[in-house]
Amino acid sequence: MEGGAIAQFIPLLLIFGIMYFLLIRPQQKKMKEHQAMVDGLRRGDQVVTQGGLIGKVSKVKEDNEIEVELAEGVKVRVVKSTVAQVLNKTEPAK
Repeated sequence: MEGGAIAQFIPLLLIFGIMYFLLIRPQQKKMKEHQAMVDGLRRGDQVVTQGGLIGKVSKVKEDNEIEVELAEGVKVRVVKSTVAQVLNKTEPAK
């Protein structure tokens, strides 16, 4: 009887293991990479927001915001986490 109860849980454990390695772990890795990209933003980087706007970072603020210049004289405040991609990275000042 007890052997049958354990045998019923083995497929459930296998399904959870497969879900972890195929879904949960890659998503956590992707989130860490995105957070590292956002933390590495600096003035002069060319970025794409999740809304599809392309611009250059003109100011990095402390309160989880950046100021992005979309065109000459057109600046918008953007939440850092909405940056989808960094197109051109500036070199750090020496």
